[in-house]
Order: sequence, then structure tokens, then C-alpha cells
Amino acid sequence: MKLEPMLSNQYPITQIQQIIGAKGIIAHETSIGILLTDSRKIGSPGISLFFALKDRRDGHEFIPEVYKAGVRNFVVSTIPDGDMAEANFLLVDDVLKALQTLAAYQRSRFNYDVIGVTGSNGKTIVKEWLYQLMYHDQKIVRNPKSFNSQLGVALSLWQMNDMHTLGIFEAGISTTGEMERLEVMIKPTIGVLTHMGAAHNEGFSSAEQKLEEKLKLFAHCDLVVYKYDTLVGYKGDKPGKKHFTWSQDKAEADLHVFSETIIANKFYLRARYQEKEIECLVPFVDEASVENAITCWATLLALGYEPELIDDRMEHLAPVSMRMELKDGINNCSVIDDSYNSDIQSLEIALNFLNQQNQHPTRTLILSDIFQSGLEPGVLYGQVAALLTEKKIDKFIGVGKAISERQDIFKVPEKHFFTDTESLLVKLPDLELDDETILIKGSRSFEFERVSRALVKKAHETVLEINLNALQNNLSYYRSKLAPGVKIMAMVKAFSYGSGSFEVANLLQFNKVDYLAVAYVDEGVALRNAGITLPVVVLNPEVSAFDKLVEFKLEPEIYSFTLFDEFVKFAQAKKVLNYPIHIKIDTGMHRLGFEGFEIETLCDLIEDNRYVHIQSVFSHLVASDAEIHDAFTLKQLNRFEKAYRQIEAAVGYKFDRHIANTSAITRWPVAQLDMVRLGIGLYGIDNAIKDEISPLQPVATLKTSVSQVKKVAAGDTIGYNRNGSLTKDGKIATVRIGYADGYLRAFGNGVGRMLVKGVLAPTVGNISMDMTMIDVSEIEIKEGDEVIVFNEEYKIEELARQINTIPYEILTNVSQRVKRVYFYE
Repeated sequence: MKLEPMLSNQYPITQIQQIIGAKGIIAHETSIGILLTDSRKIGSPGISLFFALKDRRDGHEFIPEVYKAGVRNFVVSTIPDGDMAEANFLLVDDVLKALQTLAAYQRSRFNYDVIGVTGSNGKTIVKEWLYQLMYHDQKIVRNPKSFNSQLGVALSLWQMNDMHTLGIFEAGISTTGEMERLEVMIKPTIGVLTHMGAAHNEGFSSAEQKLEEKLKLFAHCDLVVYKYDTLVGYKGDKPGKKHFTWSQDKAEADLHVFSETIIANKFYLRARYQEKEIECLVPFVDEASVENAITCWATLLALGYEPELIDDRMEHLAPVSMRMELKDGINNCSVIDDSYNSDIQSLEIALNFLNQQNQHPTRTLILSDIFQSGLEPGVLYGQVAALLTEKKIDKFIGVGKAISERQDIFKVPEKHFFTDTESLLVKLPDLELDDETILIKGSRSFEFERVSRALVKKAHETVLEINLNALQNNLSYYRSKLAPGVKIMAMVKAFSYGSGSFEVANLLQFNKVDYLAVAYVDEGVALRNAGITLPVVVLNPEVSAFDKLVEFKLEPEIYSFTLFDEFVKFAQAKKVLNYPIHIKIDTGMHRLGFEGFEIETLCDLIEDNRYVHIQSVFSHLVASDAEIHDAFTLKQLNRFEKAYRQIEAAVGYKFDRHIANTSAITRWPVAQLDMVRLGIGLYGIDNAIKDEISPLQPVATLKTSVSQVKKVAAGDTIGYNRNGSLTKDGKIATVRIGYADGYLRAFGNGVGRMLVKGVLAPTVGNISMDMTMIDVSEIEIKEGDEVIVFNEEYKIEELARQINTIPYEILTNVSQRVKRVYFYE
């Protein structure tokens, strides 16, 4: 991420050297205004300082690439090799610590209050709602979205400047020893503790230890706000000079909420405060939102706000959108829906996500006026205009009076302006949006959900949600298990295991995997047409598609003499020389590949063959996840080594060698060789990981909705062939999913279950083509309610067990008619 402060926050490079205590190679004096930690997000290289962090990938590897992009200032723990004579290198022992030291210095320059927010759940919601409640009175700087980690907090603090009057920063930890570093940076004067639940329990020995660690954020606070019940029985010292407590049970709390009533889908709260009765209307009814709202209510009371003013503002709290959604749009467009989030920091994050998308030639932004920024309009929209130029936006549609008045400052190839949303909707057909990636960002009052509805392709109500953050996390996990220099080939065959082709491939390309693999040539062509430039291996190349294969620079797997001969004949006819191929060796799968006795003949054919060049030689492990077959796995590894050494001796040059699939990455480090093939593990499934708490995150959620609810008498038959019935009077819900959507017939008659309001409801009767009936006799449910087929709680693995199959089949069976929605936080 890159976060850019006001120009007054620029530092001479020599001053930064002093602040972080670095040794230095200073080639030239310069000023720094932008902190970079990601080589893919370079906008203003001349004033940028790149921190070569060692996380799951070593940032030092990317220094040549960053230097080539124009950056000349680096914080490193080792001076890199290479010709970079113009570079300034600041040498430190710990690059992250140096960044945090710089952030702490930045924080120390400002004397206004800073609110520090922590807890298990609700940190981001409380931070954003405090912002909504106080922006009328304060110019507030805060973390963008949920940037609350060791890195995210440091980058967020860099935004502070003397135009602000208040800071609100959330802090998240997952184990001991982390909060002290965050406290040193944030130095909050006011502390707010949100709900303490089970999140991240695995990083602590007990709930008490987790609470103790969280409270360290408030070590130097003048005031701490928390739920009274949370610290009942706490044996440690309560941090903070003053405390303000709230409770729904204890009258001794400063704010005692004694009455809660739902009125017109809002929560009406009554409480006692300073011996008076006060009230508050919250526009939410779920338990978590109500608790977060009471935390905000208590915080504002503790800060001296009048109860009547708080009540008025609380009633207008808006939901906090934590994610961007990528959806199929009309006219072959893709739509990124971030329509309820509009500030300069989240705009930059969204534009970075827009730039990851390569499936369309045009990148379009629809943006409303930005409110609550704390900046003068000229400064604010100047920053927006600069961002649009930096991110190479092709088409800009501005909506609102303020942005329309400044349309001349936006230097984009095509631009349109409208005073309000209604005017945009009227003229939308005239804009001829076609084959574009469209980012929608708007302040809530502009109701940009109407724009989203107009642009998103209408689809089946059953939806497969793909969490791109989870996929990225899983990729990072496997990267952390690789030896230095080992490449990754990501498997995106079968529509990326049902998750979507170019959407997943774009993320993998952005995260710099080395290869993609597809099953057939047409899958590779689709990736090329979507702007994917990575090398792509075709695992089952058809002779009839060799023309397309070469035209789109796809690389074939060669697994038989017949296929080899056909491809060489094609290359001769087309005068193609040294075309990259991948040789498959059969070491025991007995599916495809050259067997051991065929290697000598293969070597004779490829030796001095000028039409093909071996890019890699590989094989496939049969049971890398199963300890019972480890002896056979070793036999496969030995067979493979013998084969690739024979081939290497014959051709006289090096090529990549790979045999490790997902499970082998963790179970068989010796099998990593030059490259690994990462498949189902990307999507959160790996049979080799036996940990109770998996480091992988489920990527997919399949959800549908209720079409109708019926009361059914005991014994009445339900569905085709009269196979279903209830044993006592009850009710069934018909939901919008059937075997044509991929919910297999094997799930019928009580074998399968769906998650409804936290309760598993069994299927009743046979699965129909488009519908399934479930028993909801004990569940309060109505038409339109959401039903979960699988998610991170009710996992794909459980569905696979129900019908005695494997997770691959469940995931890849989800029909193409099921709408895919991709979200990125």
C-alpha cells in the first residue's frame, strides 16, 4: 500500500536516516513524502521511500524492479547487488521496526487527541461510526478500512498532518508481544475497548491473557471507555487515568442501558446517565451492531457531547461496507461495487484493485462528491485528480456539485459530469459503457446502489461468493513454505475449480506467481483475451487447437510420442523454432506421461531438435497427502529424478523440474525442486494439513434464498416420486438451487443439509433441477431469507463427506449459471 501525506509532511532523506538510526549510502539529497511497501503500487517514484520488508516474501527481491520504476530511495537490511548508482540506501537491522519508528516520530509531531480502538470484534465498525458521529466537529484522520496490523498502523499514521484535529486508529493483534509496538506508535490519549470475543483466541494461552494484551494499548491514556462487564474479575491494573463504563445489566456503570425495544426495525435504547434518563435510537437490530453502537454512545458521552445531539446523530448512522464486490456487468463489463465508501484513502485502495483487472481495455471510475474529508475542496479534488492520472483512468464520471465545479482539473481521456445521481441514471445509456471495468464509489447520500443495479447483469439469485483476500492469504501461506527461489505454477483449470477464470488469474498475476496451468487451449485463450500475460501451460492440448495454442503463446504439455510427433510436424509446417514445451513423466499415476522405459527413446527425439525447447519436465504424485503411501511417494521421487537427469544430459541445458502438488508443498519439502503446482490449496482445502485450526481460509461461499414456505402435514409426500415426507406436522422451505446449479441429487432425502439462521436444515425429498426443499419446522423463516449451502463455518469438506466424494467435485460442480461475486476487503 502507498499512503500519501500532505506535502508539509515531506522529510529530507537525511532526516529520515537520523530518525530511524540507519547507516546510509546517500547518493543525493531528496525529500520523501510517500512510503512504499508494495512494488506493484508505485505512483510518484520521485518522492517515494521503499521499505524492503521481509514478510512471506522478501522485499529485497523486488528492489531492481522498484528501481527500474523510478524509485531511488530504499530502507534495507542488506545492500543489494547490481548497478543502482543513483539509489539512496538506508541500512537497518529490522526494516519493519524502522518503518514503525518513522511512524511513531510522525505521530509525536501532533498534539491533538488520538483515540485508540481495540478489541476482538467491532474495531473497524466502531472506528468508522465514531468518525461519522464526530466529523461535523473535527477534522479526523483514521486508518483506511481495517489497516490495523503492525504494518497497516504504521502506514496509517503517516497520513497525520497539522490540518487534522483528531486521530482515530484501530489496533489489531493476534498474539502476545504485538500491542506494545502498536502502542508506541499510536500513543492514544483516549482508549476504546470493543467486544471481547473468541476471535484470535489461538494466539493466546487464555481469554485473560488476550484481554491483558489488548489493554496495553491504553497504557498512557487519559480516558478509557469499555463495557463494565468486560473487566469484572480482571486482576491486573486497569490502564488510564479516567474510566467510563457502560453496561446493559449493571446499574453502577456510568451508562446503564436498562431498556431495549425494537421500533420500526430500529433499536430504541433507554439508559441512565448522571442520574438522568436518556435515550437513543439505533438504525440496526442485530446484537453486534447494537453493542458497537452503545460503545460509540458511551464514547461520545465520555467526551462531553450532549445526549440530545448524540441521539440525533446516532439515528443516522450508516452501515460500514468492508469490502469491494466484483460482479458481471451489462455490455461485457465488469463492475467493482464500492458504492458506500468514499474518502481519499479508500479511493486509492479501490483504484489499486481496479488496476489489477486486465479483462477489459478501458478502466472507468464513477465517483461522487467526497464528504467529511477535512480538506478544503480545492486540495481534496486536486488529490483526487492526481490519483486518477497516476492510476491511468481512461474514463471518469463525476457526480455532484463540488466535483462538477472542478471538472477542468481532471486530465483523463474521457470525462462526464452530473450534478446528481438521477441525472446520471437518465443519461447512462448515452455513455455507451461497453467492455470496461467500472469502479463505483459514492458517498451514501448519492444512493449509488441504484447505479450498481443499472450496470450489473441480472442473474440467478443463487450466488457463489469468492473471497479474494482469502485466496491471497492462502497463496501467501504456501509461499511461506517454499525454499528460496522455488517458483509457483497455479492451477486455474476447470474455471479455477469453479471459482472463475480471469478474476482469479488477475489476482494471481498481480501477486506474481510464475505460471498458470489450464486443462484445454480454449481456457488459455480466454485468459489471454482477459489480459493475462503470465506463461500458461495447457495440460491437455488438442492437435486441432495447435494454431490457437501458438497464436496465443500457450505452452503445451507433451505426454506421449504421438503428441510429440504431431506438435513437431506442426512446428515444421509453421516454421516455428524452439517453442516451449513441458514434458510429463509417468512415475506411478498411470494416467498420462512417458514411462521410465520410454525415456531413452524420448531423449533421442528431443536431442538437437530445433523445433521445441523444454521449459520444464514434471510428474504427478499419487498420494502426497497420505502417510500410508509415503513409501510409494519416495519411489515416485526417485523415478522422477532418474528421468529428468537422463533428459537433462541429452539436451545439454537446464529446465524447471516439478512434481509437488498442493499437499506435497507442506508434507514433502524435498519435492519442491524448481517449481511447485498449487491447486486446491489456493481455495482453502488441503488434506495434508491436520491442524485443528487451519492456516488456510475457505475462499467460496455458496448461498441461495427461500422462494416459498409451506406448512405440511405429517405423512404428506414432498417432491418428485413421493420420496419425501415429515414425520410430524411442520413446514418446508423451497430454496432456489437444484442439480442444474450443482447441488447434486445425492444430497436429497435428508442426506444434505443447508444452514439457515445458524441451524442446519435437512433436505426433504428428491433434489429438483432448479429447487430443493428443506425442513424448517423449528426455524423462524420467511420468503427471501438467505440460505447457506456452504461457507467458512459449514465447509465444503462436510458436504463432500455427506455424499462420499471429494471437495473438488463439490466446488467444480457449481454451475456457470450461478452468479459469481468476487469481493476484496
